Amino acid sequence: MLDQLTRELKATMGIYESDEEQVYGLLAEFSDPGALLHAAEAVRENGYSHFDTHSPFPIHGMDRAMGLGNSKVGFFSFGGAVTGLAVGYLLQWWTSAVDYPINISGKPFFAIEPSVPIMFELTILFGALGAVAGMLALNGLPRPYNPLFYSERFERVTDDAFFLHIAASDANFDETDTANLLRKAGALNVELVQDDGSAETAPASSL
Repeated sequence: MLDQLTRELKATMGIYESDEEQVYGLLAEFSDPGALLHAAEAVRENGYSHFDTHSPFPIHGMDRAMGLGNSKVGFFSFGGAVTGLAVGYLLQWWTSAVDYPINISGKPFFAIEPSVPIMFELTILFGALGAVAGMLALNGLPRPYNPLFYSERFERVTDDAFFLHIAASDANFDETDTANLLRKAGALNVELVQDDGSAETAPASSL
């Protein structure tokens, strides 16, 4: 049970782990951004959820095609901002009124008004740090290793190629049926990627 929950949590970060130790998934190459967009829609409509798209640049409408919801980074940013506000408030209250109070012209040891600049700055700082930390966590980064790197075709993904990867961890994954779906969606090439350092042409249906 714990292993399954861990796999599902990692899947939300784009880190897919299947029960099969060797098979990582199927990697399909498409001719252009439009073909990749329509393929993502087809894959989602067929019930797949553990898949991702890779392209040299952002493709408008891809989030909707993949069925992705709103980004959760905002929650991390908000949490960081609230933490920064609290830290700024407590820091100044503790240093001025508790740890080292100094009576200056009868002024109060601590007041909100002169503390606003520091509270504001720490709110912004911690909010920004929260956004960056949230983005890295939700994307499963840093991640120097990915089995997709075994595919020679995938080396072109930062240049002029467009790919869609369906993970073997998906409940609907089947080497033959899933490969046929990708070919039907217009894939130029479909590779079976294994987590043992190999990538080979995926099997095709005999029908």
